[in-house]
Amino acid sequence: MAVTGLVLICFLLMHCFGNLKLLLPGAGKAEFNEYAEFLKGDILYPIVPHGWFIWIFRLVLLVCAVLHMYSAIVLWQRASKATPGKYAVHKALAPTYSYAARTQRWGGIILALLLIWHLIQFTIAPQAVNGQATPADNVIAAFSQWYYVLIYAVFMAVVCLHVMHGFWSAFATLGANTSAKAQRVLSVLAHLISILLFVGFLATPIAILGGLVA
Repeated sequence: MAVTGLVLICFLLMHCFGNLKLLLPGAGKAEFNEYAEFLKGDILYPIVPHGWFIWIFRLVLLVCAVLHMYSAIVLWQRASKATPGKYAVHKALAPTYSYAARTQRWGGIILALLLIWHLIQFTIAPQAVNGQATPADNVIAAFSQWYYVLIYAVFMAVVCLHVMHGFWSAFATLGANTSAKAQRVLSVLAHLISILLFVGFLATPIAILGGLVA
C-alpha cells in the first residue's frame, strides 16, 4: 500500500510538470506536443524495442494501481474484523484522523471512477471525444468548457485529499514517523505536496478557460 502509493505520487508530480509545458510563452503547444511524442518514442532504446517504453510505463502504473486498491480492500477487511463495532471515542490527532483520512476509502473509489473517465478523454480515445488532432489541441478543446474545468477541479481535489493522507501514512508505515517532530515534518510535507499538485494541475485548465492559452 505504502510503496505503490509513493510510486503513484511520483507519477503525479511528473505528470503535473509535463502539463505545465502548455503555459510556456510562445512555444507552449509545440513543447507540449513534443513532450507527448517523446513519451511514446524510443526511451531506453535499444535496451527495449521501439515504442515499448510507454507500454511498460503504463503497465507498471496499472500494476501499482491494482495492487494499491487490492491492499486497500485487504486492510479494510482486516480492520473490520479487528473492530466490528464503531469507536465510542475518536481522538483528534492530526493528521491521522483528519478529513482526508476519514474520506480515504470513499475518495479512492471516486478517484478510480474519475480516472477512468479522464483516461478515456485524453489517452484511450482523445480524438473521438475532443475532435482534435494533437495532444495540445485536445487539452485546449476540453478545458475551454467551464463545466469540464469544474469537474476536473473536483477530480484534483479528491486526488490531493487522497495524497495528503496517503503521503503521511506511507512514510509512517515505512518507519519515518519516529517522533512528534517527525510527525509534524511529514504533515507539513504532505500538505505542501498536495497544494503543489492542486495548483499545478489547475493552472493549465484555468489559463485555457481564461483565454491565456489557445
